[in-house]
Amino acid sequence: MAKLKLGALDDNKPVKVTLELSAAVHRDLVAYAEVLARETGRSVGDPSKLISPMIERFMATDRGFAKARREDRQPATSGGTPRQ
Repeated sequence: MAKLKLGALDDNKPVKVTLELSAAVHRDLVAYAEVLARETGRSVGDPSKLISPMIERFMATDRGFAKARREDRQPATSGGTPRQ
């Protein structure tokens, strides 16, 4: 069986966001939920619950984002161009 990037979902207090997905993305999300349920032995229930952990995982593994975030957290050095 394929090893998915997501594991079992944690119970976290959600923040409500309205989002539109293409039909193809929604079909893939439903299929992903089915595979994840088989792999973890736990039903996902609503496939939209996968969106948040998928985005979290994507951002956590995006090296360009991590680098930009580190740079934003560093104090501006004297003599350089000020950050805006």
